[in-house]
Amino acid sequence: MIDPKIAGQRRPVAYKDEAFLDSSDARQLRILSEYLHPLTHFRDEKIHDTIVFFGSARLGEDGPLGQYYRDARELARLVTLWSDSLPHESRRFVVCTGGGPGIMEAANRGANDAGGKSVGLNIGLPFEQWPNPYITPDLSFEFHYFFMRKFWFAYLAKALVVFPGGFGTLDEFFEILTLAQTEKLESKTILVLYGEEYWREVLNFDALVKHGTISPEDKDLFVYANDPQTALKILQDGLTELYLQPESPLSEPEEDTPHIAKSRI
Repeated sequence: MIDPKIAGQRRPVAYKDEAFLDSSDARQLRILSEYLHPLTHFRDEKIHDTIVFFGSARLGEDGPLGQYYRDARELARLVTLWSDSLPHESRRFVVCTGGGPGIMEAANRGANDAGGKSVGLNIGLPFEQWPNPYITPDLSFEFHYFFMRKFWFAYLAKALVVFPGGFGTLDEFFEILTLAQTEKLESKTILVLYGEEYWREVLNFDALVKHGTISPEDKDLFVYANDPQTALKILQDGLTELYLQPESPLSEPEEDTPHIAKSRI
């Protein structure tokens, strides 16, 4: 005989069935959620676009490369003060990081020093990667899929400041650099390599030109900066020319939603 209590039980609706949502069959839904969830928050917070800070999670404020931590914090503070002074209904050029420690923490901390908002796009990793406490709570996101996290780095960024880092920093920088080189995005992204001595030792772009694997003009896709004031001027001049006082204004300005960079395909 069937227990009437069991017979009367209902299964949860599909979108509340955790076993299903965690299954391989629902992977598309999880990927879609990592697009829609940040988009909703960016819209609510009126985040129009970002300046992304990349750099090592291993750099501490008082460590061997601690000056880069302090410079990232100061640059993020200056950028945020400038951004918040712009006469725009949406929030322009908001500091965005990978959400973890090191340079990421420094940039979120600098934005917080200025009383501004900042974004943290965190991802679960076996070590190092925990959300730092300086991210604006409503703009702190946890990703499972690397490519969705990279999507939000690339598609909101109007500028990139790359501090000394390792594999992750190189991966993120070269992905954006490749998009710029191949002109896959209509919107121009300003690329700043911060710490010329470090980057010239780590990356030999002249060798790539010598061997013919990149063109000489590809080195014009990025610039070097060695102090917060120089980096700030590069960002202010470039962003003002391209996006605040452009010769050809954006054809479809988005006041209340993120300005997603358009792909050429």
